[in-house]
Amino acid sequence: MLSRIQFIFVLVLCSYSSLIASSNGSGAKQLRFNRKNGEFRVLQVADMHYADGRITPCEDVLPTQFAHCTDLNTSDFIYRMIEAEKPDLIVFTGDNIFGFDATDAVKSMNAAFAPAIKSKIPWAAVLGNHDQESTLSRENVMKHIVGMENTLSQLNPIGVDVIDGFGNYNLEIHGVEGSSFVNKSILNLYFLDSGDYSTVPSIPGYGWIKPSQQFWFQQTSKKLQKTLKAPGLAYFHIPLPEYANFDSSNFTGVRQEGISSASVNSGFFTTLVGAGDVKAVFTGHDHINDFCGELTGIHLCYGGGFGYHAYGKAGWSRRARMVVVSLEKVSHGEWGAVKSIKTWKRLDDKNLTAIDGLVLWSQHPSVNRRKKPIHLIN
Repeated sequence: MLSRIQFIFVLVLCSYSSLIASSNGSGAKQLRFNRKNGEFRVLQVADMHYADGRITPCEDVLPTQFAHCTDLNTSDFIYRMIEAEKPDLIVFTGDNIFGFDATDAVKSMNAAFAPAIKSKIPWAAVLGNHDQESTLSRENVMKHIVGMENTLSQLNPIGVDVIDGFGNYNLEIHGVEGSSFVNKSILNLYFLDSGDYSTVPSIPGYGWIKPSQQFWFQQTSKKLQKTLKAPGLAYFHIPLPEYANFDSSNFTGVRQEGISSASVNSGFFTTLVGAGDVKAVFTGHDHINDFCGELTGIHLCYGGGFGYHAYGKAGWSRRARMVVVSLEKVSHGEWGAVKSIKTWKRLDDKNLTAIDGLVLWSQHPSVNRRKKPIHLIN
C-alpha cells in the first residue's frame, strides 16, 4: 500500500510527467524537454542490490540504523528523490537486484522498480554483474525488465542481428512541443551492457563492452549526428579503465576504493572520443566512489552507492546523482538547442543534502574550460 504522502506525490507527478512525454506514433512515449522550464532531468540510481524486501537487512550502516533498516530504505530513498527532484527519466545503472540474496528474481525486480512504476515516470535500466545470479538468466532478466510498466528499456536494438549482451539501446530526447526542434533529437542517451564476468579463461575479472557493441554505438552516433549534432550521455554499469586516471587533484567527489574495471581495455573510451557527441559517462559498481573527472573532453562519473543492501561505508550516506540538461532561449522566447549539462548528488540524510554541483558541458567554450562548480540550494 502507498502511504498518504506517496499517494499525493504520485498524483502530482502523473500530471507533471504528461508535460514532457508524448506519443511517438508507435505507442511508446517520446521523451522531450519540459516546455515550462526548458529542462530535462535524469535521476541515476546505481546499485540498489535489492533482494527480498523487508526481510533483507542493510549492510554497512551505523549500529543505530541497523535494527530497522531493510531493502525498504532503498525504496524510500527513491520516493524521496522523485519528490525532491521531479525527474523526467530515472536510469537504473545495474546491480538492480543482488541475485545471491534474491529468492525470486521477478519478485525482487518488481519491488525494486516499484517506486518508478508507481510514480508513472519513464525509466530505463541496464544490467550489472549481479542481476543474473538469482532465478533468471541474464537474457531473461532483461526480458522481464523490458516488459514492465512505464519502462523504455529495450532488450537490444531493433534490426541489429549480432550484438553482445542484453540491454544495448538508445533514447532520443526531442525539443519542446511548438519549437523548431519538436521532431528532432537534441539530446541522445546511450545504454550499454558492460557485462558481468570475463568468459575468456586467460582473462580474469569483470566483463567489458565488446566490439559488436562499439560498432553499434558508432553507427548509431553517426546516424544521429547527421541529423543534428546534439550532445550525448552514456550509461552502463562497470567503469572503464580510464576512471583510474583521476586523483583528488582532478576530480569532484571522492575515491575511497579501487577502480574495479575489466582487466583488459576494450578501447571503448577511444571509441567515445572518436564519436565526439558523448559529453559524460555514468556508471556504478564501485559503491563508495562518487567522483566525476574529465578526460579528453568527456566526464567520467560514478553515481555513488544508492542501495542499502549493497556494501557501503557506515556513516557515509547513500547517494544519488542528478543530471539536468537545460535549453537556451532563442528569439521570441522559443526554446532552442541544449545550452548546458549540469550534475550534482543528493545524500539520503534528513535534508537530502545536495553536494558537488558541476557544469559538465556548455555550448559556450569559456564555461567548458573553467568547469565551473554550480551553487546548490538545499
